[in-house]
Amino acid sequence: MTTGAKTGDKVEDVEMKDVEKEEEEKKDPDLLSLEDIREHCKLIRRAVETKEPRFILRVLRALPVTRRKLNPTVLRTVLKTFYTAEADKTTKDGLLNFVAEAAELDGSLTPSRGKASATPIYPEVDYYIRLLVLIHLIDKKETSKVVPCAAQIVAQLANQNRRTLDLISAKCFFYLMRSHEMVGSMADSRSTLHNCLRTATLRNDFEGQAVLINCLLRNYLHYNLFNQADKLVLKCTFPEQASNNEWARYYYYLGRIKAMQLDYSEAHKHLLQSARKAPQNSAAGFKQHVAKLSVTVDLLLGNIPERQTFLATEVKDALGPYLQLTQAVKSGDVARFADVVKGHGSKFQADHTFTLIMRLHHNVVKTAVRTISLAYSRITFADIATKLLLDSPEDAEFIVAKAIRDGVIEAVLDHDSGTMSSKDTSDVYATREPQIAFNQRIEFCLDLHNHSVKAMRFPPKSYNKELESAEDRREREAQDLELAKEMAEEDDDAY
Repeated sequence: MTTGAKTGDKVEDVEMKDVEKEEEEKKDPDLLSLEDIREHCKLIRRAVETKEPRFILRVLRALPVTRRKLNPTVLRTVLKTFYTAEADKTTKDGLLNFVAEAAELDGSLTPSRGKASATPIYPEVDYYIRLLVLIHLIDKKETSKVVPCAAQIVAQLANQNRRTLDLISAKCFFYLMRSHEMVGSMADSRSTLHNCLRTATLRNDFEGQAVLINCLLRNYLHYNLFNQADKLVLKCTFPEQASNNEWARYYYYLGRIKAMQLDYSEAHKHLLQSARKAPQNSAAGFKQHVAKLSVTVDLLLGNIPERQTFLATEVKDALGPYLQLTQAVKSGDVARFADVVKGHGSKFQADHTFTLIMRLHHNVVKTAVRTISLAYSRITFADIATKLLLDSPEDAEFIVAKAIRDGVIEAVLDHDSGTMSSKDTSDVYATREPQIAFNQRIEFCLDLHNHSVKAMRFPPKSYNKELESAEDRREREAQDLELAKEMAEEDDDAY
């Protein structure tokens, strides 16, 4: 009997544990979101106390996941839970006005600040919660509230001068620009962004500088103010300490500016650097934009992109129209080029490449003229005009004359008879063309080598194994192992 009773107690204990486990699994998703935000605030406080910005960076990397869990219930509970001090009452009331009415979670379930409930929260935690409110308004497309909320956050940020706040304030600057972009008033944010950039530069806020420069460039390019954007690039120095994501954006904007200024070689270099700096496993939309502009600039340089460029998984569908465009340019088919531009004109305009693509018409015509000169030893201007879809033989004569002057073809024009006579094709290796092409490749390789050397990080002399003791080596290896674990955790949080 005793054994049976004990067995029955064990079964009941197992069943109770299973029930408790199921109850834990069935927790309210709002409560789970609240606990996640609490953990993020703990990490932010830890970053402030230890002066380690990587904890804040980990929180911001998780922002895309966190923003999907936000709703009025979670936000109102967060505001009433964390803003418990009397000094925070004004801030709490102001933020509650931006959040829609909703039922709050049970007070017994909300995370408590304990003994610290009577003291004001850290500014870093305060602005992180404000940022969550602003992002929620943007996601819900609350156009009447986003700009006042963003303006209020940025205006109060000007009174804060804490380096531990730099990463969060940079996000606030970006979403200020994004909120103005939503309501179509990006020009109104320009003076505010300039003021913030001046302040960030004086305070050596490198992440803030990088974000603000990119926001201003995006602002100018939105209104096609390429001269102003170029002046900003010349006047400002982009901080080397900026993150790779900001560098990728900066190089993309530089590529657009240089392309519009007809400096296609520089534009192509900047776009290559942008593609290299972009995240490898995310940011598919950004990489598509870079690929589209890069293909267009490559065509304007007179090059034909490799087919492999159009077959990459992330950009295959987006580059479909550009593949057709490349085929038309390669074949020199003027009619096909016109059809592609007409059929995908709206898409090219949305991609901000339409103006550049219209410049490709000259390249198509040059290719067509070269093909005609190879196919015919003698042809009339009227036939050339028909093949190139030109209005008159006179236009064909002018185009062929320019092609001869530019060295595209070798031919002789007879104005009286209205014909073009092609010369025998000369040996290209007897010209300077191979030398020029070879020199360009050498310059590219040397530039790539210089960037690679600059990117290398040499260990300090204390890491020299011959000079360090066994105890120092063990301590260094332990620190390396701990750092590797933290980096692995950050990577897991990022994806």
